[in-house]
Amino acid sequence: MTPEQLSTAIVDVLTTLSAEGAITLPDGVPTKVTVERPRSKEHGDYATNIALQLGKKAGMNPRELATLVQERLQQAEGIAGVDIAGPGFLNITVAAGAQGVVAAEIVDAGAAYGHTNTLGGEKVNVEFISANPTGPLHLGHTRWAVVGDAISRVLEAGGATVTREFYINDRGNQMNLFGASIEAAALGRPTPEDGYHGGYITDLAQQIVAEDPSVLELPEDERLVAFREKGYALQLADQQEQLKRFNTVFDVWFSERSLHDSEDVTTGLEKLRDQGHLYEDDGALWMRTTDFGDDKDRVLIRSNGELTYFASDTAYYVNKRSRGFDRCIYLLGADHHGYVGRLKAMAACAGDDPERNIEVLIGQLVKIVRGGEEVRLSKRAGDIVSLEELVDEIGTDALRYSLARYPADSPLTLDIAEITKQSSDNPVFYVQYAHARIASILRNAAELQIAWSTSDFDPALLSHPKEGELLRALAEFPRVVASAAELREPHRVARYLEDMAAVYHRFYDNCRVLPMGDEEVGDLHRARLVLVAATRTVLANGLDLLGVSAPERM
Repeated sequence: MTPEQLSTAIVDVLTTLSAEGAITLPDGVPTKVTVERPRSKEHGDYATNIALQLGKKAGMNPRELATLVQERLQQAEGIAGVDIAGPGFLNITVAAGAQGVVAAEIVDAGAAYGHTNTLGGEKVNVEFISANPTGPLHLGHTRWAVVGDAISRVLEAGGATVTREFYINDRGNQMNLFGASIEAAALGRPTPEDGYHGGYITDLAQQIVAEDPSVLELPEDERLVAFREKGYALQLADQQEQLKRFNTVFDVWFSERSLHDSEDVTTGLEKLRDQGHLYEDDGALWMRTTDFGDDKDRVLIRSNGELTYFASDTAYYVNKRSRGFDRCIYLLGADHHGYVGRLKAMAACAGDDPERNIEVLIGQLVKIVRGGEEVRLSKRAGDIVSLEELVDEIGTDALRYSLARYPADSPLTLDIAEITKQSSDNPVFYVQYAHARIASILRNAAELQIAWSTSDFDPALLSHPKEGELLRALAEFPRVVASAAELREPHRVARYLEDMAAVYHRFYDNCRVLPMGDEEVGDLHRARLVLVAATRTVLANGLDLLGVSAPERM
């Protein structure tokens, strides 16, 4: 019996009591009851404080209400006992058979276990990398590549339709500096002031000339454009390839240029004008964002006719909403705190609900330590540590998991030696090893020709305390995923997996799964293999939500 099923059973009891007139709830019977695992097994399998929540509303002492619920609930199928503790807590013990059924349900659900429809029908755009196509992706991008993708995955598990979007900052003077830097490298000239340095610039120059030597013969103005555009195409392709290798794939690569080449900027400004939130002052066009809590109004078009970055941001948001997204989620870096208020005010100016249609998450900086020394990044200086280098040194799984297991809004320092070592105190190794260990058991069962998946399964046999602990932990997975989706906190999945692996290891140490020597295969062996297979499913599904592999062997 899962917490959700138990919640339904309690709601049914309350509904019956209300219909019979035993209790009166002015606000009606709740549709959902919070059921939690108690810290101590002595308090049963699950606990709820629903009597404390509803006692005053029902005009009753909470313990009196708890007694009414207790009498009915302990008669429900699958409930072994219900005790009242303290001022009205209900401690519930589930029958072994009802608890054990969870294992078979998980195996049957397979990759779908943990998925819900709590966000069904919601169309969400998650923009989690915004970068210039002028150099390799670096550590700052790497954290968002992991967290944004994991948020997208848990949102999808919650039933939402998600589009992952990369915003390409391919407009502005930095593009010309990029092109001029490549051109200078190709011609053997010094890098322009404020230009881009680094070996990748030389590599791009060599590749462009090798593919089209005639580029060197172009007139000076055409040559700069050619180097800029060819370098842009090559660098963007490299970013796409590195992210794909990092197990992060975007559905949309949105070009800032396209906003200005199309009518999107004009359309966006016209929508704001129709809403009555634009005005002119000193020859400039302003958005009255202070009407919605911003600290000052924002300029969209300067007095010289030049569009501001905020005009692009506004047009881009309006473009997203025109594509049918109910919610637009932005993941921004630590230096973008000031953007939260202005983006929400901008959405309000566009006629939207800033508490629903737009969401801005701010991430903190990451430090990588090697040999006790911080690895420093500097895109312009050329000593950048790129995503590609990090993946080569750390590995995709270790890097993704390490970045995903902490709240994104907390600063993070990762020691390369710690996150790459293969020992039980390395969380990613610990979780993956649990999965590999289970895969080994199931291979051994197949070699012994134990047909656990096609045999009759008796859930009541899973009555050992460690089996019950494992079953309760497995039943929590859908709730953990739903919470991670609702709060945009995929690190909850990682921490759950670590707890889950610990519970599994305790079970394995106390409950023999496979027969020993000439021991005959029995129903208990088969039942435990179902439980083991269910654990494997949950570990694999959880790792997949983080974009991390579930190895069969280690």
